[in-house]
Amino acid sequence: MIESRLTELGITLPEAASPSFNYLPVTLHNGIAYVSGQMPKVDGEVRVFGKVGGEVDLETAREEARICILQGLACLKAALGSLDRIERILKMNGYVASARGFNAQPKVIDAASDLLVQIFGDAGRHARAAVGVAELPRNAAVEIEMTVAFGD
Repeated sequence: MIESRLTELGITLPEAASPSFNYLPVTLHNGIAYVSGQMPKVDGEVRVFGKVGGEVDLETAREEARICILQGLACLKAALGSLDRIERILKMNGYVASARGFNAQPKVIDAASDLLVQIFGDAGRHARAAVGVAELPRNAAVEIEMTVAFGD
């Protein structure tokens, strides 16, 4: 069902990212999947660098947020075997590398929220934080983590 929804939306998931450090991309416990922070990687690499409101404009940052979600979904698919096992997106935390004075982090992270609702419908609606930070790994503009309920 979710795979066909992705096809309808013209979305192809990337290959699930492999961690470069000592952590798991997804931890499964008692029907909850904890998805580690996902970078906006295209073909395995971060391609947009810098701070939103500085080197990175709002629309580019919104696209980076969407890429983070697709990375997270690819990791979930690898961990669960199928995205159809997802019952609900519970929470998403979005981190935006922000230039001094930039305070539109919710607008950046809304692109990710919108994509989850497009894919999962009401089950994609979630609690959320959108936080401005001084720096992100690899000088990325956006990083997103998720907490997801899943079933059999």
